[in-house]
Amino acid sequence: LVNMGNTCFMNSSLQCLSNTIPLTDYFLGYDYRSEINLDNFLGTKGALVSSYAEVIKHLWLGSNPSFKPDEFKSNLELFAPQFEGYEQQDAQELLAFLLDGIHEDLNRVKNCPYIEDKDSDGTNDEGDAVLAWSNYLQRNMSIIVDLFQGQLRNTMVCRNDDQRQPDGSYGCGHRNVKFDPFMYLSLPISAECNTLEDCLNLFCQEELLSGDEKWYCPKCKTHVEATKKIDLWMLPPILIIHLKRFKFCSSGQRSKIDRSIQYPLNDWDLSSVKKSSAGVDPLYDLYAVSHHRGNVGFGHYTAQAKK
Repeated sequence: LVNMGNTCFMNSSLQCLSNTIPLTDYFLGYDYRSEINLDNFLGTKGALVSSYAEVIKHLWLGSNPSFKPDEFKSNLELFAPQFEGYEQQDAQELLAFLLDGIHEDLNRVKNCPYIEDKDSDGTNDEGDAVLAWSNYLQRNMSIIVDLFQGQLRNTMVCRNDDQRQPDGSYGCGHRNVKFDPFMYLSLPISAECNTLEDCLNLFCQEELLSGDEKWYCPKCKTHVEATKKIDLWMLPPILIIHLKRFKFCSSGQRSKIDRSIQYPLNDWDLSSVKKSSAGVDPLYDLYAVSHHRGNVGFGHYTAQAKK
């Protein structure tokens, strides 16, 4: 792929997505045009997905050694205007918007019903998760959902220090559980993180919300301290991992975390962190990586992928 200015961030993401074989097979071996949703005002009426399909066609079936994805970039800008121009931007943000745009163009749901979010109390997680996913599929159904989307369990527990329990713990006892879809996992990196599993454990670690982050407890009817815990509930066939290497310092400036993180190439077993008892225990093989070399102000993106 030919860089247009500083569009290596875009080309790196496209190379990784191109080597996602189930998705590429869909565009090369299936009539994806039959699933274009021309009525979805959230999409581009097929412009973005059609230009993406042209990129894939040139990469896999084209005779030229290089390809300039200028039409694709123009259609991406229509969907996400923040990518206008040729300055360096974030590859993960590009990938997230691209997948969302492809999903909206290919959403098989033509008439989306209004469905009110339902909060749960943690007493029937398996049933509540199935209901939440079923409700989500009534509004969102596409090849992107099929391949890339999973489900998280988000648990909030009141820790109101004005309410003390007989066991000495604080809080009114109210527990709020929500099951939310996800398309990628943005994992934090700390000084103690050496492996990808360390980053994932940090992502799933319980945290205390206090100060400006206090949670509104519907039982106490006020903002209170609370614990927040995110768990992996249902995992997708293809799991996108984003390492949060850019952070804001106390001065307000951004910096990059250059710490090396080790990751497995094959058979990454997530059965110990997947909380749902339903489905198969997931094993993942790494097939594509988007690299950033440099710092916040200057750098270059490249991609590596298995053939």
